[in-house]
Amino acid sequence: MKIKLILITFIFTFLSTTLSWANNTFAIEQPITSIVVKKADRKMYLFNGEKVLRRYRIGLGFSPKGDKKFEGDGKTPEGKYYINRKNPNSQYYLSLGISYPNETDKIEAAKLGKSPGGDIFIHGRDKSPKWWKRDWTFGCIALRNHEMDEIYSAVDIGTPIFILP
Repeated sequence: MKIKLILITFIFTFLSTTLSWANNTFAIEQPITSIVVKKADRKMYLFNGEKVLRRYRIGLGFSPKGDKKFEGDGKTPEGKYYINRKNPNSQYYLSLGISYPNETDKIEAAKLGKSPGGDIFIHGRDKSPKWWKRDWTFGCIALRNHEMDEIYSAVDIGTPIFILP
Protein backbone atom coordinates (compact mmCIF):
# COMPACT_ATOMS: atom_id res chain seq x y z
CA MET A 1 0.00 0.00 0.00
CA LYS A 2 2.82 2.38 0.90
CA ILE A 3 4.63 1.61 -2.36
CA LYS A 4 1.47 2.34 -4.36
CA LEU A 5 1.10 5.70 -2.61
CA ILE A 6 4.72 6.60 -3.30
CA LEU A 7 4.37 5.52 -6.94
CA ILE A 8 1.15 7.52 -7.41
CA THR A 9 2.78 10.58 -5.81
CA PHE A 10 5.80 10.25 -8.08
CA ILE A 11 3.65 9.88 -11.22
CA PHE A 12 1.49 12.86 -10.23
CA THR A 13 4.55 15.02 -9.57
CA PHE A 14 6.14 13.98 -12.86
CA LEU A 15 2.99 14.68 -14.86
CA SER A 16 2.43 18.03 -13.15
CA THR A 17 5.99 19.11 -13.90
CA THR A 18 5.81 17.86 -17.49
CA LEU A 19 2.47 19.56 -18.15
CA SER A 20 3.69 22.80 -16.58
CA TRP A 21 6.81 22.68 -18.74
CA ALA A 22 4.79 21.86 -21.86
CA ASN A 23 2.48 24.79 -21.10
CA ASN A 24 5.35 27.20 -21.69
CA THR A 25 7.48 25.58 -24.38
CA PHE A 26 5.56 26.55 -27.51
CA ALA A 27 5.56 30.05 -28.93
CA ILE A 28 2.48 32.12 -28.22
CA GLU A 29 0.79 32.47 -31.59
CA GLN A 30 -2.45 34.21 -30.59
CA PRO A 31 -2.47 37.88 -29.59
CA ILE A 32 -2.46 38.66 -25.87
CA THR A 33 -5.59 40.71 -25.14
CA SER A 34 -5.12 40.99 -21.37
CA ILE A 35 -2.97 39.97 -18.43
CA VAL A 36 -4.41 38.96 -15.06
CA VAL A 37 -2.33 38.74 -11.89
CA LYS A 38 -3.72 37.00 -8.80
CA LYS A 39 -1.41 38.15 -6.03
CA ALA A 40 -2.67 35.77 -3.34
CA ASP A 41 -2.07 32.79 -5.65
CA ARG A 42 1.26 34.17 -6.98
CA LYS A 43 0.02 33.52 -10.53
CA MET A 44 -0.05 35.53 -13.72
CA TYR A 45 -2.24 34.60 -16.70
CA LEU A 46 -2.01 35.69 -20.33
CA PHE A 47 -5.38 35.79 -22.08
CA ASN A 48 -6.69 35.91 -25.62
CA GLY A 49 -10.29 36.96 -25.05
CA GLU A 50 -11.56 34.57 -22.39
CA LYS A 51 -9.02 31.84 -23.19
CA VAL A 52 -5.99 31.41 -20.91
CA LEU A 53 -2.95 30.98 -23.14
CA ARG A 54 -0.29 30.80 -20.42
CA ARG A 55 0.05 30.80 -16.67
CA TYR A 56 3.16 31.59 -14.65
CA ARG A 57 4.30 31.44 -11.04
CA ILE A 58 5.43 34.89 -9.96
CA GLY A 59 7.19 36.79 -7.22
CA LEU A 60 5.90 40.12 -5.91
CA GLY A 61 7.02 43.02 -3.74
CA PHE A 62 8.71 42.15 -0.44
CA SER A 63 5.53 43.11 1.48
CA PRO A 64 2.94 41.65 -0.89
CA LYS A 65 -0.33 41.85 1.06
CA GLY A 66 -2.47 44.86 0.25
CA ASP A 67 -2.44 47.55 -2.40
CA LYS A 68 0.58 49.77 -3.03
CA LYS A 69 0.06 53.11 -1.27
CA PHE A 70 3.42 54.88 -1.56
CA GLU A 71 6.99 54.54 -2.74
CA GLY A 72 9.02 52.13 -0.66
CA ASP A 73 6.13 50.18 0.91
CA GLY A 74 7.20 46.97 -0.88
CA LYS A 75 3.69 46.30 -2.18
CA THR A 76 2.58 45.45 -5.70
CA PRO A 77 -0.25 47.74 -6.87
CA GLU A 78 -3.79 46.44 -7.36
CA GLY A 79 -6.20 47.58 -10.04
CA LYS A 80 -6.41 48.03 -13.80
CA TYR A 81 -3.31 49.31 -15.53
CA TYR A 82 -1.71 49.02 -18.97
CA ILE A 83 1.61 47.87 -20.36
CA ASN A 84 3.12 51.22 -21.32
CA ARG A 85 6.72 50.49 -22.29
CA LYS A 86 9.28 47.78 -23.03
CA ASN A 87 12.85 47.85 -21.76
CA PRO A 88 15.29 45.45 -23.45
CA ASN A 89 18.16 46.80 -21.29
CA SER A 90 16.52 46.30 -17.90
CA GLN A 91 18.61 45.68 -14.79
CA TYR A 92 16.27 42.71 -14.32
CA TYR A 93 16.82 40.98 -17.66
CA LEU A 94 13.85 42.25 -19.75
CA SER A 95 10.94 44.31 -18.50
CA LEU A 96 7.45 45.49 -19.39
CA GLY A 97 6.39 48.75 -17.77
CA ILE A 98 3.07 48.98 -15.94
CA SER A 99 1.22 52.32 -16.02
CA TYR A 100 1.34 52.78 -12.23
CA PRO A 101 0.62 55.29 -10.73
CA ASN A 102 -2.76 56.34 -12.07
CA GLU A 103 -4.61 59.43 -10.83
CA THR A 104 -6.27 57.55 -7.95
CA ASP A 105 -2.89 56.20 -6.80
CA LYS A 106 -1.43 59.72 -6.84
CA ILE A 107 -4.31 61.11 -4.78
CA GLU A 108 -4.08 58.30 -2.20
CA ALA A 109 -0.34 58.82 -1.76
CA ALA A 110 -0.75 62.60 -1.51
CA LYS A 111 -3.30 62.13 1.31
CA LEU A 112 -0.56 60.27 3.19
CA GLY A 113 1.95 63.02 2.41
CA LYS A 114 4.05 60.64 0.32
CA SER A 115 5.08 59.98 -3.25
CA PRO A 116 3.25 57.10 -4.99
CA GLY A 117 6.49 55.94 -6.56
CA GLY A 118 6.63 54.51 -10.04
CA ASP A 119 8.69 52.20 -12.19
CA ILE A 120 6.53 49.15 -11.58
CA PHE A 121 7.37 46.40 -14.07
CA ILE A 122 6.90 42.80 -15.04
CA HIS A 123 10.51 41.64 -15.23
CA GLY A 124 12.99 38.80 -15.08
CA ARG A 125 15.69 38.29 -12.48
CA ASP A 126 18.86 40.24 -11.93
CA LYS A 127 22.32 38.75 -11.74
CA SER A 128 22.17 37.91 -8.04
CA PRO A 129 20.04 34.83 -7.39
CA LYS A 130 16.76 35.28 -5.51
CA TRP A 131 15.59 31.66 -5.49
CA TRP A 132 15.48 31.57 -1.69
CA LYS A 133 12.99 34.46 -1.59
CA ARG A 134 9.55 34.22 -3.11
CA ASP A 135 8.71 37.93 -2.91
CA TRP A 136 11.80 40.08 -3.33
CA THR A 137 10.98 43.02 -5.60
CA PHE A 138 10.14 46.59 -4.59
CA GLY A 139 6.60 46.16 -5.96
CA CYS A 140 7.20 44.63 -9.37
CA ILE A 141 6.10 41.25 -10.73
CA ALA A 142 9.03 38.87 -11.24
CA LEU A 143 9.34 35.79 -13.42
CA ARG A 144 12.11 33.50 -14.59
CA ASN A 145 14.17 34.89 -17.46
CA HIS A 146 13.12 32.27 -20.01
CA GLU A 147 9.47 33.09 -19.20
CA MET A 148 10.22 36.79 -19.61
CA ASP A 149 11.61 36.07 -23.10
CA GLU A 150 8.28 34.59 -24.09
CA ILE A 151 6.15 37.30 -22.49
CA TYR A 152 8.28 40.19 -23.75
CA SER A 153 7.87 39.14 -27.38
CA ALA A 154 4.14 38.33 -27.07
CA VAL A 155 2.77 41.32 -25.13
CA ASP A 156 2.14 44.62 -26.89
CA ILE A 157 2.24 48.11 -25.42
CA GLY A 158 -1.32 49.06 -24.49
CA THR A 159 -2.28 45.58 -23.24
CA PRO A 160 -4.45 45.88 -20.11
CA ILE A 161 -3.23 44.25 -16.91
CA PHE A 162 -5.59 43.50 -14.04
CA ILE A 163 -3.76 43.05 -10.74
CA LEU A 164 -6.06 41.39 -8.21
CA PRO A 165 -5.54 40.87 -4.45
